[in-house]
Amino acid sequence: MAAPRDADPDTALAPIGDVHRTQSGRDATEPMRADIRLLGGILGDTIREQNGEAVFDLVERARTEAFRVRRSEIDRAEMAALFDGLDTAGAIPVIRAFTNFALLANVAEDIHRERRRAIHIAAGRPPQDSSLAASYAKLDAADVGAELVGERLAGALVAPVITAHPTETRRRTVFETQNRITELMRARVPGGTRTTDGTDVEPALRRHVLRLWQTALIRLSRLRIIDEIESGLRYYPAAFFEVIPAVNTEVRAALRARWPGTDLLAEPILRPGSWIGGDRDGNPNVTAEVVRQATGRAACTAFEHYLAELTVLEIELPLSARLVTVSAELDALAGQVDQPLRADEPYRRAVRVIHGRLTATAAAILDERPANLRELGLPAYHRAGELLADLDIVDDSLRGHGDALLADDRLARLREAVRTFGFQLCGLDMRQNSESHEQVVAELLAYAGVHPDYRGLDEDRRVALLTAELSTRRPLTRPGDGLSELARKELGVLAAAAEAVRRYGPDTVPNYIISMCQSVSDLLEAALLLKEAGLLDASGERPHAPVGIVPLFETIEDLQAGASIMAAALDLPLYRRIVAARGDRQEVMLGYSDSNKDGGYLAANWALYRAELDLVEMAQHTGIRLRLFHGRGGTVGRGGGPSYDAILAQPPGAVRGSLRLTEQGEVIAAKYAEPKMARRNLETLVAATLESTLLDVEGLGAGAEAAYAVLDDLAARARDCYADLVHRTPGFVEYFQTSTPVGEIGALNIGSRPTARKQTTAVSDLRAIPWVLAWSQSRVMLPGWYGTGTAFADYLAEGTARGEDRLAVLAELYRRWPFFTTVLSNMAQVLAKSDMGLAARYAELVEDPALRERVFGKIVAEHDRCIAMYQAITGHDDLLADNPALARSVFNRFPYLEPLNHLQVELLRRYRRGDDDELVQRGILMTMSGLATALRNSG
Repeated sequence: MAAPRDADPDTALAPIGDVHRTQSGRDATEPMRADIRLLGGILGDTIREQNGEAVFDLVERARTEAFRVRRSEIDRAEMAALFDGLDTAGAIPVIRAFTNFALLANVAEDIHRERRRAIHIAAGRPPQDSSLAASYAKLDAADVGAELVGERLAGALVAPVITAHPTETRRRTVFETQNRITELMRARVPGGTRTTDGTDVEPALRRHVLRLWQTALIRLSRLRIIDEIESGLRYYPAAFFEVIPAVNTEVRAALRARWPGTDLLAEPILRPGSWIGGDRDGNPNVTAEVVRQATGRAACTAFEHYLAELTVLEIELPLSARLVTVSAELDALAGQVDQPLRADEPYRRAVRVIHGRLTATAAAILDERPANLRELGLPAYHRAGELLADLDIVDDSLRGHGDALLADDRLARLREAVRTFGFQLCGLDMRQNSESHEQVVAELLAYAGVHPDYRGLDEDRRVALLTAELSTRRPLTRPGDGLSELARKELGVLAAAAEAVRRYGPDTVPNYIISMCQSVSDLLEAALLLKEAGLLDASGERPHAPVGIVPLFETIEDLQAGASIMAAALDLPLYRRIVAARGDRQEVMLGYSDSNKDGGYLAANWALYRAELDLVEMAQHTGIRLRLFHGRGGTVGRGGGPSYDAILAQPPGAVRGSLRLTEQGEVIAAKYAEPKMARRNLETLVAATLESTLLDVEGLGAGAEAAYAVLDDLAARARDCYADLVHRTPGFVEYFQTSTPVGEIGALNIGSRPTARKQTTAVSDLRAIPWVLAWSQSRVMLPGWYGTGTAFADYLAEGTARGEDRLAVLAELYRRWPFFTTVLSNMAQVLAKSDMGLAARYAELVEDPALRERVFGKIVAEHDRCIAMYQAITGHDDLLADNPALARSVFNRFPYLEPLNHLQVELLRRYRRGDDDELVQRGILMTMSGLATALRNSG
């Protein structure tokens, strides 16, 4: 596959920004384009060598025609005609070629971003926004007082949570090969194939590209949950063990240097979490055994890291007692092992004792034997704090006797790792929907003779009954009770969670999340189940509550009611005592995906903002510390977009030192696959959290209420427009199912869970991932913009009729208000990735011409309105004027998506007409994988 030498940088498909339209822009991007040419050329050579000239020529013709389409030299129909009559076996290599090119282009883009950051730093320019250095400079300029900093950062936590929504379409083998190519491209001197020491990396690049070409791109079987667990854990040795402790150490030191005498960040601020193996909402595959595997494998991963580090640390501390003095505590620690050959090496003996005790701990609590064990017959540690205390003894002795340089190396990293990861590695959140809770609680109460028809009670009587039951210590069940399969499974899962907490510590299962939480009784039902498992005791004045009860508000109505539900719960003395037992901290999760699917892009974003404002006010009124957990997906339609901007766009008081957010799908690999990327992205989360907590970032001042009123108006208009299409247009569901590959998504084998909560055709029951993925594949991207254009247009039209300059109001909000700026910027990104010309090809799959025109006509009209309104409000002619990185991506890579879209439409048509050739379905799945890779979001 050759590089895009025939692409004219001055005639790119508008709107893409001006990144290529000036000489400086072309110069800045030339290294990236050179990388694309190199990798594309190697891929082309590989295709020719492995599959012959005929396949290579077809791929080249497709590539050339795609660029001709972009330059408007030919019509799309001519591009599509290239594949007319092409047998499926002949289409497969073309699909594979363009998918692999997308993978390699991703590498080139990532390397280019690194290169530009390095140039920025080397030039001595001010640190870039979203870096910790930039945040420190802003804090210094603001002169924030120590008392305020201490209050707002009390209990600070930034937790990226790896979720059980694995829309990562790459197989692990492909993932690892791509990483090897990244390392080679990073090592070479830009513009060539040699490293600084003269090594030629091209042969290795060719080997890896060959391996990539001969590796199957899609799985033949669906992922099991254990596969997802292992996939999530791979980021720890790949990056997290190196990066997270380092960031925690740096941030603590930087803040304490600025505010000396404070005990800031006594606990590590960065602590990752996971949903994989604990999220059973709509996933019947999560069982007690899965919980045991998830927590056990995580703990084993932590132990393997500690044991490996101790093995090396022992080698690195050969200090002789003949040459150094040690503390009495260190001497006592070292004396626990008799090692004549190390008689004068107290540090080595002390580390060996720690190693031996950790070995005993592993034998006592782990289900598997990690590597690097050292059996010494020493007692096990009961908790991670005891391990840390022994490491502190070594640290204190080194620092107390002139060896701080040694203490600041591996030992410091290990101590910070133990603080951060404990024995559990990461907290595993549990999640289940409120409907399941209600069903199980009703069964338990009836079985125990408490009430025969709990589900028949109104809300007040439910709350009274649950409160009374939570005030007692009596269990509702006992082993061997004849419960239903659902009840046995739910109690089994919670029993496994309780066992994990007992083994690995209270941070093993930090939260219990209630999906579709709509009432106080929904909270109390979850509490009752936790009580039954021994994870809650609220019977006395000082409850035991190791697991937090977290409501998830998902629909727009639930978001609007969230604060009142929490206020009512906190009015209950029993629930208030439970929250007090957790340090007066209440976590609330906000659902981005379902709120968007429910009401559309602008309405959902504003409902989330309003919900946060209400929850902040509720927290201030009740005297609790609020922590918000943002259930964001990778795409804008599911709350995605740049994390730094998203965090700064939160309302005042919504962050307060604490932030949890989900990381999902291919975004996980894009952010955390290796240390450099992980460092940059984790810094971004912490930097934005510090700024949102300690600085005024909203920027509205006294004009806040007026701005909120404008968004109230716009959101209502946008929601009505969205509902008119999605909920009120006859045949819309049929159009969606026919014009997108949503029906084929379930076969992609990208995750262990079903694509819908129920067997139904209703949009409300479809999971947000396939909803967004399907619209992305067809290049409509509807969840990221629909309804917004009409809302703006109607709002402006009313103002014109009244003589009001509402456009000036919106332009000022765009300039001053990070929330509004981010909403419009993210929408522009989605619009830039959409393509109504390609979407029209998918619309042709709808056989009813009246339905096709009715729905697609609305989509095209609204798409045009959104672009026009964005340009009017922002003053930008180009959608990506504020996003040069995406502009580069659109320019360099999007023509390569064209053949994938055309082939997907053709194969969908064949499949739906009854072609049962296995290669047809496989080809569809491969195009889906390729497009998801190229778009860099898959749901």
